[in-house]
Amino acid sequence: MSAHVGVLLERFCETLRMIYLGCFLLLCGLTHVIASYPIWWSLAVGHQYSSIGTQPILCASIPGLVPKQLRFCRNYVEIMPSVAEGVKIGIQECQHQFRGRRWNCTTVNDNLAIFGPVLDKATRESAFVHAIASAGVAFAVTRACADGSATICGCDTRHKGPPGEGWKWGGCSEDVEFGSMVSREFADARENRPDARSAMNRHNNEAGRTSLNDNMFLKCKCHGLSGSCEVKTCWWSQPDFRVIGDYMKDKYDSASEMVVEKHKESRGWVETLRPKYNYFKPPTERDLVYYESSPNFCDPNPETGSFGTRDRICNLTSHGIDGCDLLCCGRGHNTRTEKRKEKCHCIFHWCCYVSCQECVRVYDVHTCK
Repeated sequence: MSAHVGVLLERFCETLRMIYLGCFLLLCGLTHVIASYPIWWSLAVGHQYSSIGTQPILCASIPGLVPKQLRFCRNYVEIMPSVAEGVKIGIQECQHQFRGRRWNCTTVNDNLAIFGPVLDKATRESAFVHAIASAGVAFAVTRACADGSATICGCDTRHKGPPGEGWKWGGCSEDVEFGSMVSREFADARENRPDARSAMNRHNNEAGRTSLNDNMFLKCKCHGLSGSCEVKTCWWSQPDFRVIGDYMKDKYDSASEMVVEKHKESRGWVETLRPKYNYFKPPTERDLVYYESSPNFCDPNPETGSFGTRDRICNLTSHGIDGCDLLCCGRGHNTRTEKRKEKCHCIFHWCCYVSCQECVRVYDVHTCK
């Protein structure tokens, strides 16, 4: 009886949430957000994320979920914290990879669309964010299964094959297939429209997940007296997520520009993508695709979501995009001095500690005008 009441209560809350969300979006002029990119990513930032570990997740309270995602959330509520964690590490990796570029993956506070209007267009930036977020979800769920945080999944015992010379299977191989399934079923659930943007998002989401499979490696541990490694056990492991970020950043730099084509099918008009340039190698499932040009991100523009590069720290000696010439878009830069306290003159004492003095050093800091 109590379980039935709980279901009715959650459905009632869901109805109220949808009414409130619809009114909020209408009043704020953000109705286009629902169609542009997943506003459920907001689960990974702000007060919602900070409360995930201490409070049960009420699926109906997550903004922007389509019915299939709501059903998935209710069936797999135990792994929803890992879904949120995956989006969070994806955002953090995006901010690391783009830290020296004009667009630095800035998120917007108090906004359901956490990247603002930047991802409304089908640009390279949109392609990268979808890919790294989908990879992050798969990564975090896979890791939670392996370390026992989630009880509905565990280690991967399939497709191991025979052991190699000098080692045997052991430990806990991470089940990246399960993590990718969760990411695919949840993140792709809303990408079922017959338009070009859904086709692009589905492709880039899968490219992010494929990067995990491509970068799995054998991790081994030695056993024996005094580390003699008489016996070595190995298992499949995911790499550090930084490896995935570096890999996807290379895919961003070599992303394939596409054009939109319309076809008449039994269900109506369907949009598909094809490469814009025939003399380039067509993209594979591992490549990122886009079909709209990016803004230059030099100046603030509320329509494109650009914050501009004024007051951004630039590298005076670099000739790359993080250098003052390119990052500042030719406007020039300001220079100020900054004092920093650092440890210095460190001495190792036997046995066993290190003592250091504290020194004040002066640095030049260059910022865009």
